[in-house]
Amino acid sequence: MTISDRDAAIAAFLNQAGWGDAKHRPLPGDASTRRYIRLERGEARAMLMDAPAAAEAPACPPDADPEERRALGYNAVARLAGANLVAFAGLADALCERGFSAPRILASDIEAGFLLLEDLGDDLFARLLPGDLHEGTLYAKAVDVLAAIYRSSLPAAVERDGQSWPLLAYDDTALMAEADLFLDWFLDKHAGATPGASARADWQAIWSRAFERLHHCAPGLVLRDFHAENLIYLPDREAEGEIGLLDFQDAVIGHPAYDLVSLIEDARRNVERKLAVPLKARFVAQAGIDDVAGFDAAYAVLGAQRNAKILGIFVRLAVRDGKQRYLDLLPRVARHFVADLQHPALMPLHMWIKSNAPQVFAEAHK
Repeated sequence: MTISDRDAAIAAFLNQAGWGDAKHRPLPGDASTRRYIRLERGEARAMLMDAPAAAEAPACPPDADPEERRALGYNAVARLAGANLVAFAGLADALCERGFSAPRILASDIEAGFLLLEDLGDDLFARLLPGDLHEGTLYAKAVDVLAAIYRSSLPAAVERDGQSWPLLAYDDTALMAEADLFLDWFLDKHAGATPGASARADWQAIWSRAFERLHHCAPGLVLRDFHAENLIYLPDREAEGEIGLLDFQDAVIGHPAYDLVSLIEDARRNVERKLAVPLKARFVAQAGIDDVAGFDAAYAVLGAQRNAKILGIFVRLAVRDGKQRYLDLLPRVARHFVADLQHPALMPLHMWIKSNAPQVFAEAHK
C-alpha cells in the first residue's frame, strides 16, 4: 500500500468513526513502527494509532516451541506483539474494566491496523519532572498502580472485535533473547568486541542460573515498558486512575519486579537515587510480597537483564535504523547495569562482564 493509499484508508476509517472532519497533528515518532496522530474537532480530542500489519515480524503463536519461535523471528522469540492491535486494544479494555486509566478504544479496524483512542493528554511524567510536582509523590502513585495491577486477576487471553490475544509467560527463552542483544549489538557493533563461542556459552549459562531466581514469586501482568515517557498524570481521576498508561501491547505474565525496574532504572531520565529503596519497599508491602530478600535478588536480575537488553536495543536503533540520538542514552543505562551487577546474586555475571565486556564500565563513567 502506498502512502497515498494509506492516507485514503485513514480518511475512510475516520469518516466511519465520525472524526473525518478533525484536524490532524502527527506526534513525534518513537522506537516503534507505530505512529500516532492527534485529532482535534473543536474542543474534542482523540488519538489515531496507525500500525500497519505487515510492518513487523510475526508474533508468537501460543503453542510454539523455542525452535519454532526462532524460525519466526525476534518478535516470536521475545514474545512481542508487533503490529497486532488485538494485543493493545484487548489489554486496554481489560485494564479499563479494572479501574485503570488505559486509553479507551473509541473505534477500531484491526485488519487495517487502525485504532481510535481516548486522548489522555500531554502530562507525561517525563514532561512534568522536574517541576512543580514532587517526584517522590508522583512515583509513589505509579508504584501503587503497579501493585494494584499485580493484585488484579486477568483472563488467559484478551479479546477485541472477535479476535483474541493470549497473555503468554515471560519465559526464559524470551528473557535470554533480550539479554543476547547486548552481545550482538552493544558488544559487537558498538564496542567492537565479538564474543567467542565459549564466552557466549558462559553468558547464557550464567543467565540461565540467574533466571531461576524469578520462579519463586507468583507471576502477574508485566506491562513491560512502564516508565516516565509512558505514564500520564491525570489529577482529575481517583485512586489508581490518576496514572494514565501507554505502550502496554507487549504485556506478558512474569515476575512483578520487572515493571518496577522499568520505572526506577529509567533509561531516559535520572530518577532521584534516594527514592529507590522506599519505592521498592512500598511495592513489596502493597503487593503482599513475603520473601523480601528473594524479591530484591529478582529485582537485580531483571534490572541487569533489562539494562543489558536496552544497551543492545539503543545501539541497534543507532546502527540499523539511523537513530543516533539513542547513543546519548547509553551512559545512563550502563550505570544502571553496573549498579545491578553489585548484587551478590549476580557475582558470576559481574565477573563475566569484567573479563569479556569491560567497555561497559567505561561507558558508565562517561
